[in-house]
Amino acid sequence: MAIAEFLVSFREVFEICLVMGIMLAHLEKTRNGRMKKAVYAGTAAALLASVAAAASFEFLAGGFEKNEPFFEGILLISACLMVTWLNLWVLSSREMKKEIRSKISERISQGHKFGVAAFSFLAVFREGVELVLFLGGRAISSGTTDFGPALAGALVAAALSYALFRQAIRLDLQKFFKATSILLVLLAAGLLSQGVHELQEAGVLPTSVEHIYDFTPQQNADGSYPLLHEKGLAGSVLRIMVGYSTAPSLEQAIAYIGYLAAVCLAYARMRARGSL
Repeated sequence: MAIAEFLVSFREVFEICLVMGIMLAHLEKTRNGRMKKAVYAGTAAALLASVAAAASFEFLAGGFEKNEPFFEGILLISACLMVTWLNLWVLSSREMKKEIRSKISERISQGHKFGVAAFSFLAVFREGVELVLFLGGRAISSGTTDFGPALAGALVAAALSYALFRQAIRLDLQKFFKATSILLVLLAAGLLSQGVHELQEAGVLPTSVEHIYDFTPQQNADGSYPLLHEKGLAGSVLRIMVGYSTAPSLEQAIAYIGYLAAVCLAYARMRARGSL
């Protein structure tokens, strides 16, 4: 049940390490090592800002207790949109190294470190915000908060990044991002479906058909849940990973299928433009 936290944390931290590594390597290669402190400063500020964002999320969550479903629905949908946007951005960046090097060189040419620090901050902060939103949405959809898997994912990503830049291993980044992006798309679809459900609970969205089907198995006599129950072993994993529901509303199904169709269309257009 912790696969989702591990995967997203791994992906986000890996992207942070990758961007930082490219920037630092470029500064070293162009003999601008004096600018490395600006990269570290921008990264540190972004991490602190991400922690502040997490604290703000907890504060806001406490303030919306009277209308909890509405807040949770907005958060889940926001997390879906953020994950989708950054996912497509990474997939479209075939020349990620070239793009980052170009932007860093542009800021170096301006003659001050602030531009480098600002670029580092924005590059890291957007990943941090995405992680905060996802973990918040995950806590809502599952009813629990477990930071252990997220920490494990971050540590594995850091170790992989270190080995990659030390050339201890070889990795096709394009194939890696494509593979993990498929899982992230399914995670985002699940967040969107759950967000629609919460807004229906809040009375913001209509419910034309409450359940287009209902396969919810009965609870076992000993109080445990069947395998495919949403709280069962397999059902709970599928619920987090792909938005599995044993009794979805019509609007949830439309949102889920429509989202996957929209992402596939965006992917096809990117391929047609040669972005993939």
